Amino acid sequence: MTDVPIKRALLSVSDKAGLIELGQALGRHGVELVSTGGTAKALREAGLTVKDISDLTGFPEMMDGRVKTLHPKVHGGLLAVRNNPAHVASMEAHEIGAIDLVVVNLYPFAQTVAKGAGRGEIIENIDIGGPSMVRSAAKNHESVAIVTDPADYARLIAEMDEKAGATSYDFRRMLAAKAYAATAAYDSMIASWFAFADQGVMFPETLAVSSTLGATLRYGENPHQSAALYLPVGPSANGIAQARQVQGKELSYNNYNDADAALELVSEFRDGPPTVVIVKHANPCGVATGETLIEAYEAALACDSVSAFGGIIAVNRPLDGPTAEAISGIFTEVVAAPDADEDAKAIFAKKKNLRLLLTGALPDPARPGLQIKSIAGGMLVQSRDNGQVTREQLKVVTKREPTEQELKDCLFAWTVAKHVKSNAIVYAKDGSTAGIGAGQMNRLESARIAAWKAKDAADKAGWAQPRTIGSAVASDAFFPFADGLLAAVDAGATAVIQPGGSIRDDEVIAAADEAGLAMVFTGMRHFRH
Repeated sequence: MTDVPIKRALLSVSDKAGLIELGQALGRHGVELVSTGGTAKALREAGLTVKDISDLTGFPEMMDGRVKTLHPKVHGGLLAVRNNPAHVASMEAHEIGAIDLVVVNLYPFAQTVAKGAGRGEIIENIDIGGPSMVRSAAKNHESVAIVTDPADYARLIAEMDEKAGATSYDFRRMLAAKAYAATAAYDSMIASWFAFADQGVMFPETLAVSSTLGATLRYGENPHQSAALYLPVGPSANGIAQARQVQGKELSYNNYNDADAALELVSEFRDGPPTVVIVKHANPCGVATGETLIEAYEAALACDSVSAFGGIIAVNRPLDGPTAEAISGIFTEVVAAPDADEDAKAIFAKKKNLRLLLTGALPDPARPGLQIKSIAGGMLVQSRDNGQVTREQLKVVTKREPTEQELKDCLFAWTVAKHVKSNAIVYAKDGSTAGIGAGQMNRLESARIAAWKAKDAADKAGWAQPRTIGSAVASDAFFPFADGLLAAVDAGATAVIQPGGSIRDDEVIAAADEAGLAMVFTGMRHFRH
């Protein structure tokens, strides 16, 4: 494959950033510029000589600009195989000139949707001619260079400067790959809008998912695995992937996964009092609220100070100096916060490996969306678990009703349990987790492990008794037998919150009554596998 001199370029861009500099560089190499509408106007205003697309095709732009580049003199100039005698003869017979470079970025469909435009404006921002030119040029990359990303303008200029106004085959092949990825992403955004927003379909016949590479990570869950972070194309909620890293070494796959778990949980309390979440291996090991962040942190840490070592911390308030100082007392991998004051940043600066992530506004835990999990031979897709319950929705099923404090602790424990791997048992008291049992194959073992952790925490802190005494306990799914409930009784719990719905509910309720517990049903479970 040989270098191809650029003699004629077709430019049609909605994003004018870098356009004039590119046009001037092409002009220096004697390239004939052909352009459309606003792009041609911008180039002329910069003093460049430009031929209108209508002069090339012999047809005016029409139908409010819907039809301007869909013409044989455009696509023939792009698709013609230059060393094919029949193609060359067709070009000569129909007076079709070759086009060696296309610079296109597409109508701002995603931005139009994001700003809340009406349906008519959204439809008008579906580009037709642009993707057609991109695909034609990319298909014929043996002879044509296609640039779809303004970030590549500098690379194009450098390529032409190095090769006396030409482009190499390898460069054109790279551009073609980016071009097809760009049109695929663009079409997926349109397909998604039609399915989800316009038609209101949750699971369309074809699920179009498109993402762009955010970062290549050092490795995956384990060193022998490769990993990368991809960011959604088009409108989406901001989360840990969009957080600004202030300091610390590169984030790993596990860091992102654990930080996401911490941020999702702390976001449940975004409108609540100061709250701190400590996560280890995607499970919370301590969660607490308080009058101040440092008070919440100390209570969360006390729940399981052993697991907190090397953990991930998320807070729901801007991080302050005293809390940062306290966090610095043990080894912590990542801290995520909406913001941080200068004192906090200065304290963390002494911990060079600690990653500080500033997220801005916390994501809405009630937001809609889809979760995707790959399996052998396919994908599982489900709606996000954005289910929430209020105290008004709780159903008291025992003879004794919960006290006001027990209700608060029940709802707190229930919120945390939603983010604990199943089977999940969470004891909570006075706005702090007392013990967390996660990921066991039966609920009884989760209840016992959570109680054991609470006792261990009390021994380490020198408390007279574990915080499970007088606590509320949450179960992410119903108790299939009374044994799990009785384990909570042994731990000292006085109130229970659970979904209900077991065929043995009566047996479990009777056991709660006999023990003098107050128990409420939510009617909603929170399995998290």
